[in-house]
Amino acid sequence: MDLFVFGEIVKTRGLKGCLKALSFLESPDVLEGLDFLYLESRSGQRTQYKIKKIDPAGKFLFIEFEDISDVDAAQALVGFKLLIPRSLLNALPSDEYYWMDIIGLDVYTQESRHLGRISSIFPTGSNDVYVCQGESGEILIPAIADIVVNVDLVSHRITVKMPEGLLP
Repeated sequence: MDLFVFGEIVKTRGLKGCLKALSFLESPDVLEGLDFLYLESRSGQRTQYKIKKIDPAGKFLFIEFEDISDVDAAQALVGFKLLIPRSLLNALPSDEYYWMDIIGLDVYTQESRHLGRISSIFPTGSNDVYVCQGESGEILIPAIADIVVNVDLVSHRITVKMPEGLLP
């Protein structure tokens, strides 16, 4: 099954096993009517959990699972990633991508200079910004058509045309 990460458990809430998770979803609508989620441990092990309740609150989700009923059991899940089947996502236009598809891609200039790898993305309101980590440190790349020339998910590569002075 093709699963994707849509969030991460950041802490517990209360004493009855409720978990607070940071959501990477633009809208929590995709979670409506969902009966279960997968959690991925730091070691990469994936386990399915039956959902008791999910309450969205801005960028966060408050989640209760059927088999987690106390703070100690919930605490053991802090840091785990939240996953759902990719088939629940809507198809995007050809020039749009889900963040999960961009994170981890290698970044190259048009001259084939390797700049690093996308480690995270943050929205700014007008456009997203890709955070590229490489040998020269962190490079912030505005995700706009003038700069991001090509995204090739098959070859795991982004080609950029960076303006003078933005590269180390």
